Amino acid sequence: MSMRVIEFTASKADDGVRIRDYLRAFGVSSSLLTKLKNTENGITKNGEFARTIDILSEGDVLRIAIENSGKMPEPAALDVEVVYEDEDVIVLNKPPFMPVHESRNHLGDTLSNFVSYHLKDGGAFRAVFRLDRDTSGLVLVAKNELAASKLAGKIDKDYYALVTGTVEESGTVDAPIARCGDSIIKRRVDDNGEKAVTHYELIGHYGGNTLLKFKLETGRTHQIRVHMAHIGHPLAGDSLYGEETALINRQTLHCKDIYFTHPVTGEDMHISCEFAQDIKNCLSEASN
Repeated sequence: MSMRVIEFTASKADDGVRIRDYLRAFGVSSSLLTKLKNTENGITKNGEFARTIDILSEGDVLRIAIENSGKMPEPAALDVEVVYEDEDVIVLNKPPFMPVHESRNHLGDTLSNFVSYHLKDGGAFRAVFRLDRDTSGLVLVAKNELAASKLAGKIDKDYYALVTGTVEESGTVDAPIARCGDSIIKRRVDDNGEKAVTHYELIGHYGGNTLLKFKLETGRTHQIRVHMAHIGHPLAGDSLYGEETALINRQTLHCKDIYFTHPVTGEDMHISCEFAQDIKNCLSEASN
């Protein structure tokens, strides 16, 4: 089983602080703190066993050892680009038509199966956010419980999509979204739904279509697709909320950029990837 060891050096400001309070301030959850206490050498100070109630002094070297426990799905050598990787996170460029998680209808052909193959060291699959099966682009996976906890809900994402029709300027859609009748999948704008806000920026025109960049204030299911259909510009190729097109055989939605604060180093991170090839082809053909 893999182990992530993180080392801290107590500063003058940390003098007299309990280890428990120091780690909680760093972002260690109460559940992870309990696991560290129950792990052999889970918490050490200056190389010696330490209790969470022990006091830090300036210059003390504190280490925590996080076991990456859990169960991965069966590994599969799939064609997935690793865009960025370090000891705590891995960012993947998910191809279209690949689910993030396994389900009854998808076993062995998901992003989780590739991550299991790529990491080869057990543990759990911790996708910090997910994309729809037909949506391509960046997915961030945390390699340990600390990273997953600190990153949850704190990833900013730039999505791009080619929408039908000519959008003349940037704008915002603020319209609540709810399930569409008894459908498990389909959503619609509904006054009784959950608040949903989508900001879109005009990037360029491609024939009778428009390329937009999206930033989401909320993360409702199918939010971009529902909002753009609501204002009369469904995504090109979106058969659920618009119409199929000869240009592409899925909705033209891609997560191109993500921004986050690194859970251990505190560094501001910006990871980017290219459009999927079918979207590149779609943009080229739409321009002709």
